[in-house]
Amino acid sequence: MLRREKGMKPAWRLRDVTLSDLRKRKHEVAVLPFGAIEPHNLHLPYGTDCFEAEEISARACEMASKKGARVVLLPTIPFGSNRSTMKFPLTINLDHSTLATIIRDVAESLASHRIFKLVLVNGHGGNNLRHILKDLYGKTKVFISLINWWQVGTELRARLFEQKGDHADEMETSVMLYLRPELVDLEKADAGPVRKSKLRAVNEGWVYIVRPWEIVTTNSGYGDPRKATAAKGKQYVDFTVQKIADYLIELSKTPLTKTFPY
Repeated sequence: MLRREKGMKPAWRLRDVTLSDLRKRKHEVAVLPFGAIEPHNLHLPYGTDCFEAEEISARACEMASKKGARVVLLPTIPFGSNRSTMKFPLTINLDHSTLATIIRDVAESLASHRIFKLVLVNGHGGNNLRHILKDLYGKTKVFISLINWWQVGTELRARLFEQKGDHADEMETSVMLYLRPELVDLEKADAGPVRKSKLRAVNEGWVYIVRPWEIVTTNSGYGDPRKATAAKGKQYVDFTVQKIADYLIELSKTPLTKTFPY
């Protein structure tokens, strides 16, 4: 977690600034993190997706701001699409139609303030936001782009982590051990086993289905997290933050034209 001296205020974080602060600054890019509230095996908190998306976005905004990018970090949307994990207690679900309305309304608010570039930083695999961007195309003046943060370092991920998975696995646990170690209890983790489908095509990956998470997994984890370390998490987060920051800098400095972004 980012630490600052008492009284210091990050000018790029909207929730921390005042009206007088904002009147002194011009913003080109708004960053909106998306999380979810759902179980993450037995060792990670329900807010894991929120913590990861917000902290990675914050670090990227801070880095980009120091290099001249005119960015503003919006408050994190804490809920996501979670119908497939609703059998676990206190999972909170928002339908994609609700997520689409949120994105549209935020974009229109930004446009009224003359901010025409919006970056969504998604922290939850169940938030399939690409089709929302397609539906909004041509309906808003705001250029909207999407980053699934865990996909930014795909090549590094393959080299760095020994165990494959996609939920509360070695990678995600390593990231949380680095970002919020006080919230991780690795001794409670199960091995993250998953049940194979009776349908071969589903197991081969070329047929898509919605997975009933309470049947597919034992305790909602997918992938063995027990080789996770904070050092691995730091390496992956640092790499990811640098790439996102570079994108924010480029996006901020590229003028809007009739053919933007081409």
